[in-house]
Formats: sequence, structure tokens, C-alpha cells
Amino acid sequence: MRGLGLGPGWPLVRAATLEVRPSHQNAMTKDELKRAVAAAAVGFVMPGEILGVGTGSTVDFFIDALAVAKVPVPAAVSSSERSTRRLEACGIRVVDLNEVTEISVYVDGADEIDPGFSMIKGGGGALTREKIVAAVARTFVCIADGSKLVERLGSFPLPVEVIPMARQYVMRELQRLGGTPRLRAGFMTDNGNVIVDVLGLRIDEPQKLEQRIDGIAGVVTNGLFARRGADVLLLGTPDGVRESRRV
Repeated sequence: MRGLGLGPGWPLVRAATLEVRPSHQNAMTKDELKRAVAAAAVGFVMPGEILGVGTGSTVDFFIDALAVAKVPVPAAVSSSERSTRRLEACGIRVVDLNEVTEISVYVDGADEIDPGFSMIKGGGGALTREKIVAAVARTFVCIADGSKLVERLGSFPLPVEVIPMARQYVMRELQRLGGTPRLRAGFMTDNGNVIVDVLGLRIDEPQKLEQRIDGIAGVVTNGLFARRGADVLLLGTPDGVRESRRV
């Protein structure tokens, strides 16, 4: 599905172009866009408060930018072993979520995000831990390049984390919802489960579909982040980083 601009239909409280602009704007690579939004996200980190950190290539850039900025963060809660390793390599202490009562800000990417700030996540397979950490955070800051902004979710296959013994049953149930489920070959989550990617779903009502899939026996969770969507979107564009907030 074609990416969108931030037009009048967006539910914005504020939209602004931040001064985070690599040179040669018209020739910006995807990595440059990711670095730009990652740098902008550092400005949302609350000094002295626990930070939640997601997973993925854009988050990798965020962790690196956070280390360079030297924001005084006492500790971070990580959504994956991958992010934990990178945080610790940058000298940032990682704590278990059970050790904290509140996370001020959670920073993570998205595989797709729609005008209502619902997302598809889980391309990296960390969707369950990401959803848990996001649920605890007061503010969810989504960082993404402009290609992730879509009119309707569903072009990106929807990841579903499944307990291995339920794999075939869950795949049959997902097929009944109109999708084409495919086991992610050779992949196991940090929780010891498998991922089924569902292609071809028409996602008109993300919250309802999220709840329906989560109700299938054997599903741990699915990659729709609609009931707890993003609060802030930092979108990398050739004209700079666009910041918008959910009403």
C-alpha cells in the first residue's frame, strides 16, 4: 500500500517539522531517515526516569543516539535480547520489568502505522515483549521512516506469536479470518514460541481484529498494536522529521 503524507485527516494535536535534517535531503537513504527520527526521539527521554526500549533497526539507531547524548537514564527496560545487548554495550543498565512500577517513555518502531496511530509490529519477532512494555509506559513514541505510514494496515504480513503445540490449529483459525498464514521458518521468539505471519488480511477495524486473534487458544499475542497504539509519531521525511500526536 502506498505511503501517505500528513494531510488534514490526521488526528493531530501538534504537527511540526523538527530541525533534524541530513544534508542532501532529496537523496536521503532509508538509514538516514531512521537516524534522523532516532535522534529526534532522544528529546523525549525523561532524565532520571526509567526508559522503555523497543526492537529493530530504527531502535538500534536510537540506542546509539541515546548513548552519544549521555542523557542521565538510571536504567532501561528492554523488549528483546537484541536491544539488551546493544544497551549494555553502550553502558546503559537494563532492568527487568518486574523491578519497576512505571515507565515514562517507550520508544519503538513500527512495520506499519495508520492515521489512527494503530500499528503492525513484530517483523523482528519481539511483539509480545514490545506489547507488554508499551502497556506499562505513559507515553509511546513511534519512530519510523515515511514508508511505514499507510492508509490501512495489512500490506505488511501480520505476525502472530503462537505456542508451538497449537501451531496448526491457530493457522486454521487464521485462515478462517480470510488470511494466508505462513510459519516463519527457522525462527523462535525470545519466549520460546513460533511466529505465524498472516498475509492478505483486510484490516478495517484493528482493535476488533486484535482482540479476536488474541482470543484464539494457543495465541500468545498478535502484532496489531491498536488497543494500545502510539501516542507520538516521529516520521522521517525528505523535508525533516515530522512530529504528530494522537488526540
